[in-house]
Amino acid sequence: MSGVDNAQALLGHRFQRPKLLAEALTHRSAAGARGVGSNERLEFIGDRVLGLVVAEWLLERFPDEQEGKLGPRLAALVSKPSLAHIAEANGVAALLSVAPGEAKRGVRSQATVLADALEAMIGALYLDAGLAASRDFIRKVLSHVVEQQFIPPKDPKTALQEWALKRALPLPAYDVVATSGPSHEPHFVVKVSVGDEAARGEAGSKRAAEQAAARALLERLPA
Repeated sequence: MSGVDNAQALLGHRFQRPKLLAEALTHRSAAGARGVGSNERLEFIGDRVLGLVVAEWLLERFPDEQEGKLGPRLAALVSKPSLAHIAEANGVAALLSVAPGEAKRGVRSQATVLADALEAMIGALYLDAGLAASRDFIRKVLSHVVEQQFIPPKDPKTALQEWALKRALPLPAYDVVATSGPSHEPHFVVKVSVGDEAARGEAGSKRAAEQAAARALLERLPA
């Protein structure tokens, strides 16, 4: 079976426009091959569809919670690490079309690539089959994660602040140490410090880079 055939089996839908799915499975390094563009546009819409479906699901599952608790739940479920784990568990890496050089460098195993591919597949499914089919797939692959989320998760910055407060340390300090890239696709490197400890994070926005830095520091600190 081809990558598209396997992807259709995973999504549970036979595409009327299989080229959409082929595009969803094409990394930007392989864009243009066989007349197929990269999956970045489909990732854009898939991200919005995913957010809507998961938000709807959380309202249904936690009817008594307000935005303050629902927001962190949503952010955790649709985060890049969460989506990458789901994509890896469902064999998405093997379905991706990437340039030979990038394949040798292991691009298929990168969390952002896997997460973006999963979102692109959702975008393709939405455009070809509509919201109901997208909802069915999203609920299928995220069900075990949602079922396990009993307590609303804390975002890394909040968790790091609480860690510092419990130990009577100064609040975490965040500094942008580097920026690069064009205005439409910036890249930030942020350093966070708590006492004598520090770590860095990188992302496409200052806020996301701060969260990444906080997460990196938390992973090194004692509980």
